[in-house]
Amino acid sequence: MTILPAFAAFEGCDGSGTTTQLRLLEERFRAAGAALPPLFTSAEPGEGPVGALLRRFLRGDFPLSPLAASHLFAADRAEHFFGAEGIVPRTQAGYLAVSDRCVLSSLVYQGPDAGEAAVLRINERFPLPQLLLFFDIAPELAQERLSARPSRDIFEHLAFQQKARERYLAWAPRFAEWGVHTVIIDAAAPKEEVSEKVWAALQNMPILKTRINE
Repeated sequence: MTILPAFAAFEGCDGSGTTTQLRLLEERFRAAGAALPPLFTSAEPGEGPVGALLRRFLRGDFPLSPLAASHLFAADRAEHFFGAEGIVPRTQAGYLAVSDRCVLSSLVYQGPDAGEAAVLRINERFPLPQLLLFFDIAPELAQERLSARPSRDIFEHLAFQQKARERYLAWAPRFAEWGVHTVIIDAAAPKEEVSEKVWAALQNMPILKTRINE
């Protein structure tokens, strides 16, 4: 796996606030205007047909074996990275790309049942982020946040999320060993405080450090 410059990924258990932080980051960039490079934000599953199929799976509309789910997530990810409007073309055009979830989610969510080695092989074609932010939160608190949602997906229950947090904490150091700048953020803090920590981490990325120092 290679590292893709100008690409950052937000990761965390369900209810950790990654989507909220992506929205706050978009607001920061809109307010800054030309003072910052253009921002491209995205999420997995994506908005295309494969992503739509995955969202049905996550709602529990139909079952998939763990290995089949891993391949389907990878198919969605291929479009996410290499499609005409994907992460790789955007970074090549000078954008900072930030994704809500990426390869680490597959290792955490499908790895235990599909096999970590198999999930790694399926995803070896995809570049790793230059910066990985893991939003850490007690699963019990995350469940309280999820209680406001009208429905939950098949993974959004306490027993699974407790194991998912353990797997995130086990995998984060391995990403650091692969050369990914990895930052663990206390996602239980107020969203404004979390946002400032996110911004502090992002400012160390070369694409932002260069622009801010100009």
